[in-house]
Amino acid sequence: MRIALFQPDIPQNTGTILRLAACLAVPVDIIEPCGFVWSDRRMRRAGMDYLARVDLSRHDSWTAFREIRRERLILLTTAATTHYTDFTYQEDDILMLGRESAGTPPAVHDAADARLRIPISERSLNVAMAAAMALGEALRQTGGFPGEVAA
Repeated sequence: MRIALFQPDIPQNTGTILRLAACLAVPVDIIEPCGFVWSDRRMRRAGMDYLARVDLSRHDSWTAFREIRRERLILLTTAATTHYTDFTYQEDDILMLGRESAGTPPAVHDAADARLRIPISERSLNVAMAAAMALGEALRQTGGFPGEVAA
């Protein structure tokens, strides 16, 4: 299981997701450009001391990311009809989250093997919260929590 962030806008959300990934031993891919200046100081502030424990890969572009990462791509999007809990995850899935301000462009939607949504009553859910919810379900299904085996 991996998390991929498509051109993230908000360093605090990115830091929170990196902290989540460190705690759950899940690698993270950052697809640039970011909507903020990437700096260790800024990321340390958002991700605290967990940052050093993250398996982090940064990619210059969407194309560069897809050249390296060919696993099944699962896009979390408000435009999807399938609920994230009604989907069967696989151990090597990539859970992709889009920009806080704009989501992902059509090319990313087209490349996704599945598009999932989190049913909510309001228009928007914080991207870090969405990542935690979807990753938790994916790891539950695949037995991927640290120290667990799939049932």
